[in-house]
Amino acid sequence: MIVDYHMHLRKPESGPVGSYSAAYAEEYVTQGRLAGVDEIGFTEHIFKFRESKELWQIEWMRERCTDGLDDYVGAVTEARSRGLPVKLGLEVDFFPGIERQLAELLEPYPWDYLLGSVHYVDGFPVDQEPGLVHRIPVGEAWRRYFVWLRDAARSGLFDCLSHPDLIKFFGMRASDEERQYLYIETADAIEAAGVCVEVSTAGLYKPVGELYPDRELLAACCERGVPITLASDAHEPGHVGRDLDQAVALAREVGYETVTVFELRERRQEPLG
Repeated sequence: MIVDYHMHLRKPESGPVGSYSAAYAEEYVTQGRLAGVDEIGFTEHIFKFRESKELWQIEWMRERCTDGLDDYVGAVTEARSRGLPVKLGLEVDFFPGIERQLAELLEPYPWDYLLGSVHYVDGFPVDQEPGLVHRIPVGEAWRRYFVWLRDAARSGLFDCLSHPDLIKFFGMRASDEERQYLYIETADAIEAAGVCVEVSTAGLYKPVGELYPDRELLAACCERGVPITLASDAHEPGHVGRDLDQAVALAREVGYETVTVFELRERRQEPLG
């Protein structure tokens, strides 16, 4: 089975207030079928929704809280009611100290799964320029990022960690020794937390030019039995399933034989297509 469990339904041209519809979701499904994807999952950014605005201290995020969460959820659930193979998810930014408020905001909705992402660390962006790696020594940036990622895993909020080594976005890396230590410590924490990691092709189109996560981190996760999902991080229908063959090849290379399928926050394993 092939899933693509990370994509964004907001129409880029919809203006200050986002547009979400089952018809647009169907365009993603159509492209997914062409790309050999069996099931897709929508995971719009939580900071797109005005219901989340009071949670954020980052002004860049607060400026983008313009959409209605019910509009998004309604579009995906309507698509599912039409028989389309879609799942309802959300990409949720992790910040320490707001776990209870996040849980309260998310609780009323019938999520199939929630992605946990670390886009900011100590107020600095990870994948925007100038990023965390430009502001402090690279090794320290990597250390801080993975502390936050481990805390996200332990928070109990998430089912899967998205682009788990996003800190490499600009191609700047900690030393081999530092990375090896961070990967082992992080894989141990993810295993203990019982969450998944995604194998994402989005990094192929970023400055780093490679999959998330590194082979070494993914191998460490596989050794510990951490389940995986697959992801393109599509922001438009044409990107659904993009280069997932490379994600599958990497997963198989390190020893994975199954992929995770979610439904109402319960998971099962299916043979990896």
